Parts: sequence; structure tokens; C-alpha cells
Amino acid sequence: MAKKFPLHPANPERICWGCDQFCAITAMACANERSPHPSELFGDDWLAWGERQFAPAKPPTAPGDPTDYPTRHPA
Repeated sequence: MAKKFPLHPANPERICWGCDQFCAITAMACANERSPHPSELFGDDWLAWGERQFAPAKPPTAPGDPTDYPTRHPA
């Protein structure tokens, strides 16, 4: 069973987040490079950013719908 992934850890820079072991930087069991926590890459609102990526897209408009045409500006 996988460990629960912490959403807002206190010191994310001290741990490798690449697998379920969450090793300290000084004792990484997998010997890989350190994987940063998403908050280090995307900021503290990383979870909201990720949820926006999976939001449903705007439904397409019907052909001939006035919103399909770009707005014309007088020259």
C-alpha cells in the first residue's frame, strides 16, 4: 500500500519525492537523483493548477453561431 502523498509538507527540499519511500536527501535508498515536490516546481497552489488541467473543455459552438466569428473593429 502506498503512503499518502503530503499536499503541503513543511520542508519539501529535505526529502526525495520520487517514490513511496520518501527518503531523506542524505540517505536515498534508490540512488536516483532527488525528485522535487510539486510545490517546489509549481508553487504552493500546485494542486489547484493540476486540477485546472483536467477541467472539461468548453463545448464547441454550433456552425453559424455568432460567437464563432471574430469581432470586427472599424479601421
